[in-house]
Order: sequence, then C-alpha cells, then structure tokens
Amino acid sequence: MDLQLIGKNALVVASSQGLGKAIAEQLAEEGANVMVVGRHEDKLKKVAEELEASGTGKVAYCPCDITKSADIKQLVAKTVEAFGGIDILINNAGGPPAGTFEDMDDEDWQQAFELNLLSYIRLIRASLPYLKQSHGRIVNIASSSIKEPISGLILSNTFRTGIVGLAKTLVTELAPDRILINTVAPGRIATDRIKHLDKVNSEKNDTPLEEWEEQMKSSIPLGRYGEPAEFAKVVTFLVSGANTFVTGTSLLVDGGMVKSI
Repeated sequence: MDLQLIGKNALVVASSQGLGKAIAEQLAEEGANVMVVGRHEDKLKKVAEELEASGTGKVAYCPCDITKSADIKQLVAKTVEAFGGIDILINNAGGPPAGTFEDMDDEDWQQAFELNLLSYIRLIRASLPYLKQSHGRIVNIASSSIKEPISGLILSNTFRTGIVGLAKTLVTELAPDRILINTVAPGRIATDRIKHLDKVNSEKNDTPLEEWEEQMKSSIPLGRYGEPAEFAKVVTFLVSGANTFVTGTSLLVDGGMVKSI
C-alpha cells in the first residue's frame, strides 16, 4: 500500500519521547518531513538526529510549551518556515496528574484544561490556514478513557472526552476543505507514562509492582502491553494519503482491553 507520505509536512506535538516520538519515527521512515516538538531542546536535538538517520525527509525541531498561546503560534510559524506548509497535525500532550476529585483544586483543573484540551484547540486554529491549503489530516491523541473512565484519573477522563467532542464537531466544519480529523486512543502502551501510573497504583494498592503489572496485562485479551510502534502505525495510516474516507472516528488501540461498545 502506498501511503503517499513522501514529502508531506508533519507537525508532531510532544514528540521527544513516548507515543509522540514513535509517531514521528514512523512518519520519518515513510519519507515525511517532520517537526519534532517538546520542552527540552537537548532532547529534541537528539531525537531529530535519530530521525534524520532513519528517514529520507527533512527533520526540524522546536522547543515549545503548548500551554502558552505565543509558543504555539511560534511553533506553527517555524514549521511553515522549515517546510513550506503543514499537511499533517498530530495533537499530543502528556497526561495530567493522577488523583481523585477531592485531590484536585482549581489550579489542577486549569492546568489540565490548558495542557490537554486548550492546547489542541490552539494548535488546530494556528495550523488551519495551512491545512486548508493542503487538504490536510489531523489526529488527536487521547486515551482509552474516552470510552471507559479510568479510576484515579479524573482530570484525564474529563478533558480527553472533550477532545472527542471537539473533533466530532469539526468534522462537518472542516469537510468542505477536505480535511480529515480523527481521534486515536491508546490503551496500555509500554511508555514512561504507563510505567509511572503502574508505580503509583501499585503503591496505592500495596501491591508489588511486578504483580500489579501482571494484573493489568491479564485484563487485556492479547495478554500484554502494546508497543509504541504498533500505536504509531495506526496513526500513520489515518494521516496518510491511503486514508480518504475515515473522519470523525474515535479509534481504540488497546489490545481489546476496553469492554464498552
């Protein structure tokens, strides 16, 4: 299958590690030009060097705090300056702190809103003129909590579902410009975020970490955590030229873990 990604310009947010990095790697391997984004320049530089070695397209990087509107505007401007436009926008952000409703104050809610929902809105707004020109693709990374809330993650449960509402609404508004927008929700993928949550929950439940991990894996029909590259391949298809009719969908990549319909 020809994914038609050679020479396409991809802005991949939060791509210095984890799922974002895996997506950036996959796009680079398919020949896309990739803008790598994160908060730490030294880490971004290293990732950019790795991508340049594995792909055939251009690679650039830009430090950015996606909770700041000015940083997002600068990021989009630098992407257009580096590549000449934007064909693909991957919205991604680290997860907010774990905790229950009574653990969280107004500041926690505000920070999670700015990181996990408002940043996506701002990135789409800033990129939209260029996505209209290219009839581009948007993928919003969310969480399996869009289908089934996860205990102890009230901030994530709240704002990840907001991402779905945003995308579903934008489907109709963006369709005249032939822009496709989808939401992809990871289950338990083997990233540092999952390692952190497993550690928090094992301590909370007074259970050895290895035992807790085995309990989590037993809840997944495939019996294991997913690999970042497996997740990245799904996202890569959705933003590729091979996808011409999938828009407005929310797709779980979870090994069958979520039982809701």
